[in-house]
Amino acid sequence: MSLILAVNAGSSSLKISLFQRQANDPPRLLLTSSTSSISSPPAKFNFKVIDVPGSESTSSGHKESAEADIRDHESAFGHFVETLARYAEGLRRSTQVPDEVRLSLELSQIRNVCHRVVHGGNYVEPVAITEQTYNHIERLSDLAPLHNGAALRVIHAAMAVLPNSRSIAFFDTAFHKHLPAHVAAYAIDQNVARKRGLRKYGFHGLSYAFITRSVAQYLREDPSKLNIIALHIGSGASACAIRGGKSIDTSMGLTPLSGLPGATRAGDIDPSLIFHYTKNGGRILSHKEDAAGEVHISDAERILNTEMGWKALAGTTDFGEIVRKAFPRSVSEKPDDDEYALAFDLLLDRILHFVGAYYLVLRGHVDALVFAGGVGEHSVELRSKVGEAVSCLGFAAVDERKNEGVEEKKGVVVDIGNAGQCGKRVLVCRTDEQGEMARECSAIEDYW
Repeated sequence: MSLILAVNAGSSSLKISLFQRQANDPPRLLLTSSTSSISSPPAKFNFKVIDVPGSESTSSGHKESAEADIRDHESAFGHFVETLARYAEGLRRSTQVPDEVRLSLELSQIRNVCHRVVHGGNYVEPVAITEQTYNHIERLSDLAPLHNGAALRVIHAAMAVLPNSRSIAFFDTAFHKHLPAHVAAYAIDQNVARKRGLRKYGFHGLSYAFITRSVAQYLREDPSKLNIIALHIGSGASACAIRGGKSIDTSMGLTPLSGLPGATRAGDIDPSLIFHYTKNGGRILSHKEDAAGEVHISDAERILNTEMGWKALAGTTDFGEIVRKAFPRSVSEKPDDDEYALAFDLLLDRILHFVGAYYLVLRGHVDALVFAGGVGEHSVELRSKVGEAVSCLGFAAVDERKNEGVEEKKGVVVDIGNAGQCGKRVLVCRTDEQGEMARECSAIEDYW
């Protein structure tokens, strides 16, 4: 049995999936793990078996716990490997598990470890980790400070804990390699831009690749003919215009800061705002040179990455809480101020800006509007409000019964549009970045 470990390191989380490579079929998901609250211990650890024969005969098939010994991404990865090893040992000792399973689910069978890396710079294909590629990713950390550093720490841990496995980086930027030159360029001196790599890269590419393939299958359409507007809305949020299965525009740019607001990111702002926002900058609007203090790039990037977004507007990074307080069940539950409604309405407004723009970019030839990501997949209210607004563009009206019943529906893609209408589809896609990495890895013969 050849195994693939797919690892997705977030700023304070670590999601891992274990797959079995299959010769003529997509990789089979065996088990998953997630660790959250890494930066605010105790971390929460989850280990769940999906499809391992005989798993019902072991006591460690599903585990949820708070783990004080998880201090960072490296220890989180180490904890997963130790849990997996104990689980495999339990299978080996079980007399009810087939021999081929007892002997094959071993750490030594993990041939490849796939790492989601947010920023790949000029890398447009997966790369095996070497000293050269590791250093390249490290140099890009300033452009994705919430994620690249975490990915590098997990890569380092994987190479130490699983020395016989190959670590491979899969880049979120790679899906956007087909961006037209005029879309990727900024209105700056292009000599400086080319020398320093200053252009739009785009992110969430693994998610958009999964969405494109899954929606094409659902609609029974050739991916090369698929036109969609995809919304990956989570703690990090972005939009993407996809024509013929390829990204032709996306909301994030040189870094994940631009575009839609997220849990701690501001999204698009006037570049000058940061100088007036910080305590070191001018406290009043003034054209006097001595009115503004010095703002270091590192300070500005920290503030824009970690202190803005929903956190700044509503005091929470939990969009579910924002929705509950913006749409209370009774008047008595309505807060005295409208900070939660402001956070919700601001995100809604920015989403509509990009949907409208991408509708024009695609010249109205749109097969579907697709919601994905933690918020996109779970927020009934956001989908309802967006759907209500875009119906004027010919999208099928959102069926509220279907919209509210998404959680109960099986399958990767769920249609929430009114079935009686012939308009453009409104869909929810349960995106899977780990699954996308495993699929791509399985298809690259050089890795096997």
